[in-house]
Amino acid sequence: MTEEKQANNPLHGKTLEFILKQLVWHYGWPELGKLIRIACFNNDPSLKSSLTFLRKTDWARKKVEKLYLNTFH
Repeated sequence: MTEEKQANNPLHGKTLEFILKQLVWHYGWPELGKLIRIACFNNDPSLKSSLTFLRKTDWARKKVEKLYLNTFH
């Protein structure tokens, strides 16, 4: 049953790192920081610091996932 649920999940198999790299490639840090206003995207952004924050902060991760889906799906 879990596989059936995941079949309809467009994020299935995509890591948070992959999602963030795709968004940074598409938008760049400055535009990403305007679209999702969190400090780790606006103040000396890096992939490592952003992933650390997003893994700990559910609401921010959901915004990143939503932007990814709206951009690429």
